[in-house]
Amino acid sequence: MTESNGAPRGAGGGSMPDWEKRFRAPRVSLPDWAEDAPDRSLFVSNATGTYELYAWDRATGEQRRATDRPNGTTDGVLSPDGEWIWWFSDKDGDEFGVWLRQPFGGGDDVPAVDGLEASYPAGLAIGRDGSTAVVGRSTDEDGTTIHVVRGGGGAPQEIYRHRESAGVGDLSHDGTLIAIEHTEHGDAMHSALRVVRPDGTTVAELDDTKGGSQELGLEVLGFAPVDGDTRLLVGHQRRGRWEPMVWDVASGEETDLALDLPGDVSAEWYPDGSALLVAHSFEARSDLWRYEFGSGALTRVETPPGTVSGATARPDGSVEYLWSSAAEPSVVRSTSGGVVLDPPGLKAPVSVPVEDVWVEGPGGRIHALVQKPAGATGPLPTVFEVHGGPTWHDSDSFAAGPAAWVDHGYAVVRVNYRGSTGYGREWTDALKHRVGLIELEDVSAVREWAVSSGLADPDRLVLAGGSWGGYLTLLGVGTQPDVWALGLAAVPVADYVTAYHDEMEALKALDRTLFGGTPEEVPDRFTASSPLTYVDEVKAPVYISAGVNDPRCPIRQIDNYVDRLVARGATHEVYRYDAGHGSLVVEERIKQVRLELDFAARHLS
Repeated sequence: MTESNGAPRGAGGGSMPDWEKRFRAPRVSLPDWAEDAPDRSLFVSNATGTYELYAWDRATGEQRRATDRPNGTTDGVLSPDGEWIWWFSDKDGDEFGVWLRQPFGGGDDVPAVDGLEASYPAGLAIGRDGSTAVVGRSTDEDGTTIHVVRGGGGAPQEIYRHRESAGVGDLSHDGTLIAIEHTEHGDAMHSALRVVRPDGTTVAELDDTKGGSQELGLEVLGFAPVDGDTRLLVGHQRRGRWEPMVWDVASGEETDLALDLPGDVSAEWYPDGSALLVAHSFEARSDLWRYEFGSGALTRVETPPGTVSGATARPDGSVEYLWSSAAEPSVVRSTSGGVVLDPPGLKAPVSVPVEDVWVEGPGGRIHALVQKPAGATGPLPTVFEVHGGPTWHDSDSFAAGPAAWVDHGYAVVRVNYRGSTGYGREWTDALKHRVGLIELEDVSAVREWAVSSGLADPDRLVLAGGSWGGYLTLLGVGTQPDVWALGLAAVPVADYVTAYHDEMEALKALDRTLFGGTPEEVPDRFTASSPLTYVDEVKAPVYISAGVNDPRCPIRQIDNYVDRLVARGATHEVYRYDAGHGSLVVEERIKQVRLELDFAARHLS
């Protein structure tokens, strides 16, 4: 066994390599803006080497770092009046903490809510006075609770409590209605909706998990931004994919928009409530549209080909959006022209574009994205970079990690396996009960294509990923020991039974849905899907990195797996770092990629 210490390795005294520049280059998120003070914005940036929250006064141009913590801060909300920044304060990435707030212009951080103990966050909605709020909490002891905090002081009022997962969806523009997403029916993958008054009394219910042959999900997209307007924008799956509809919670009327777009569709309100900004995702790309309520017209909002990771409509009718492609680094643009935020300093070098590949698999056509060094011909050493989630998907968007492998001569293949979003509800829901094994069937089908097509060298195949991708990596090198030359697993599930008992409550609920019960209720399913079951079959060298404060893939279950590797003398390295489910520190991210590159260079012949 080797315990990696993260010591830098490189080519010596030359200039900084492109892969490292991509991590160091300043990045910004899509700015949030205050509804009643639109010149006041909040965004996340790594400009100082750690991802932190920044306040931006558009009227003066002043930008101010609002948070400054050793392990970074990304969870923040700007109050609608623009006076307050609320941010979630956890301990070194453990995601367990309390909300603090500070004045937009700067000042001391103070507890945002008195009388609520530390918890995992379960949503937050702030009233237009900046101090009234709806706060969601999740703990192992209480499940989910939701509280109303009044601007005039006094103890928080609990308006909701349930053992299953739930969360705050939205607070209406006039503060009289609260939308809650809940899974009281026990299916953590498909929420139902309840709208209540601030005293907790129920106004309306919407539940697509009952009455049909298959359970369907709902999600809150937001109340209409007009006082007295009881329309709630809702995402639904009634036609097998995500689409928006409008639900008047006072009358019960549902307006089906039936937008003629393939793939998943989401939306948000334009500030005057007369139109929707529609976000459309299809086959790993995304674009934007404007839907007019009055005419029903659907008009494209021009964006470059690639992926729009977020978008917002401004009061002047313009749209700001965060865009990138696999080749081009992310940038915040506006339809009014130009770049919205252009941080000074190092610019991220471009990478190579992705190629689309469709492979027939056991559950249908599988979409994979392939990158390889420009002009390279196979067979190449190939990294199968498996995405996390599992309810996520890889897209034609910029990612510094895959680009680093390409720079070092590897092909990179990313597979949107069954369980991924973006390909319909049935594709996403397919992994239930045979968790992990179904995803790996699809990875195997794409691997066979990569080898037979001449792209991939069959003797130099690397299985890699983080979070759920790290879990699939460890499961893959155990269940398919003869095909993988190397396994690189970041923050993985390694011992599923122990992970279930140690993880945060919301993930316990998800696992009960995926497996159909707890480890005690369906032990065979957990055993079949746990990497620990197959650890003695592992032949490939394995590299594992883990955050010691991770509440999602806790450290104890990783230690159990590593102990088994040690007992049989298996080739492996472990790197533990002081953070949670990944790091927000740029130097730490670079260190981890460098360690993976070095491990691969030493162990691939």
